[in-house]
Amino acid sequence: MQVTDVRIRKITNEGRMKAIVSVTFDNCFVVHDIKIIEGQNGLFIAMPSRKTPEGEFKDIAHPINQEMRDMVQKAVIEKYEAVISAGE
Repeated sequence: MQVTDVRIRKITNEGRMKAIVSVTFDNCFVVHDIKIIEGQNGLFIAMPSRKTPEGEFKDIAHPINQEMRDMVQKAVIEKYEAVISAGE
């Protein structure tokens, strides 16, 4: 499975959340509402989640292994940085 499209849907400069992204896989499956977050060690992605009645957040969709998470995160952050650089 490959990332075939990354769309930066909303960019914000306030707070730790930097952008909301949609990612398409193999031109046939899309995941919306992936967030780019500024952490202590740089940017990372947070998968779309929902708050449970107990107050916990549970991912709606997420990579099952680290290799896939790394691939998605790399594609998303590269696209975000390209969009930010183009806007400066």
